[in-house]
Amino acid sequence: MSGGIIYRGAVLIFLTAVQVDPVTLVSLVIAACLGATIGARIVSNWDRQIIRLVMGGALMIVATLMLAGQLKLFPLGGLELGLTGWKLVIAIIGNFLFGALMTVGIGLYAPCMTMIYLLGMHPLAAFPIMMCSCAFLSFFSAGSFIRMDRVNSRAAVAVAITGPIAVMIAAYLVKSLDLHLLAWLVIGVVLYTSVTMFRSWLQERQAFATA
Repeated sequence: MSGGIIYRGAVLIFLTAVQVDPVTLVSLVIAACLGATIGARIVSNWDRQIIRLVMGGALMIVATLMLAGQLKLFPLGGLELGLTGWKLVIAIIGNFLFGALMTVGIGLYAPCMTMIYLLGMHPLAAFPIMMCSCAFLSFFSAGSFIRMDRVNSRAAVAVAITGPIAVMIAAYLVKSLDLHLLAWLVIGVVLYTSVTMFRSWLQERQAFATA
């Protein structure tokens, strides 16, 4: 819930800083919300360890491809602020899946940023898309966590206090970066998320083995 407050504040900042195509933005946000409500019922039955392993491996491969693109080994990325045709369809399907995975503990940000970049959009375009997706899908997913009493109130208060400050700093810092540095930031985020997922997978596996 506190995350939703932070994202909604960041939405206002990034929407004024990045003029993403409205059709692309609205389509992906709706897809994420539908994923959080409809798709979550499907992915909730999947093995979380397998999800972590697959997502970690996929993000590692993508980070390698993005690194190769930065080193000019082959063209990758772009400057577009909107999607059409088959690219828009792929993005809608992807954000639907990311919205569903968000409710089982797999973050939307890194996969969404990766998808946007690989489809040829400007790396900065990922920020309003991700922020809007998370801000609105929180309305649809928060109720379930509250009913199941799966909310850590102390953590929620801490994040609600410190999060908005960090988001404002990050928002103005990110939009001041040039495209080259921003691409390196994307690679860093994707690589870090991949390593985090592998580490979570390994920790849970070790905990299960010693139980």
